[in-house]
Amino acid sequence: MTRVLLTTTSFQDTPGPHHDMLASLGVEVVRERGPLPESRMLELAGEFDAFLCGDDAITAAVIDKALPRLKVISKYGIGLDKIDVVHASAKKIPVLFTPGVNHTTVAEHTFLLLLAIEKNFLFHTDSTRSGGWKRKTGRELLAKTIGIVGLGRIGKEVAIRARAFGMDVVAYDIYWDEAFAKQYDVKRLATKEDVFKTADYISLHTNLTPETRDMINAASIATMKKGAIILNCARGEIVHTADVAAALKSGQLGGYGTDVLDQEPPPADHPLLSAPNCVVTPHIGSRTRESVVRQATRCVENYKAFLEGKIVNQANKF
Repeated sequence: MTRVLLTTTSFQDTPGPHHDMLASLGVEVVRERGPLPESRMLELAGEFDAFLCGDDAITAAVIDKALPRLKVISKYGIGLDKIDVVHASAKKIPVLFTPGVNHTTVAEHTFLLLLAIEKNFLFHTDSTRSGGWKRKTGRELLAKTIGIVGLGRIGKEVAIRARAFGMDVVAYDIYWDEAFAKQYDVKRLATKEDVFKTADYISLHTNLTPETRDMINAASIATMKKGAIILNCARGEIVHTADVAAALKSGQLGGYGTDVLDQEPPPADHPLLSAPNCVVTPHIGSRTRESVVRQATRCVENYKAFLEGKIVNQANKF
């Protein structure tokens, strides 16, 4: 019988039609609580015809051990940096993914992080929960400049919401949508470095690549306005953790709001967990009931299409 490894916890924990859809395929589903490290994936590899995965470490070694039984990888989500797509392509394993399913909720989460920092939200709720009435003065978003690095689906949704708050929007992207920029009054900057120097808030919405890894570091932070706030709902490895923590402590950065870390889950001594003006959420920016159902349904639809001899939403070509 065809065996499928399902690792995404939000898929498993959220009710919806995706469960019935998967059951209707007549395959044996083995559930694990991901994201799984390479060591666990290596233990499981070789026993499955398909991976329905989240951010599990699907390395070249995992793919090799999974062969010849593994026939397809269907990613729940859009980020592919945890999958060795190049090696999967070389082994002719299609990698399917789910573009266009979570841009709304991730953009909303970006503003949750920003508002939490600017309004000192956690300080105030902690105070009242403990029986106190301590207060700090926050800041308005109105007339501030937000700089978006990566004006794709999510970056565009952030821009739309920023304009609703009365903010000025600047952005950098290699692929520029001039019609969108004109409609929402988004100013194009020539480089991401120009965004760093210009913005009060810097919102990261770019893929993790060798070029973007550690893009936010001591050198780039030094070019930013003193007290700038960085928002990261992309990938934790885009920022250099130690440099961000140091900049928060020195006051060069006024805040860091992130839904992602370079280690997930983080160790207890992770430097950002104790850094000042740092709000960290556990990679749940796309975890809403609406978004989970969209992602899970698309993930199963992709796999179903593969079983029927069709390939849709394929991230790799061979």
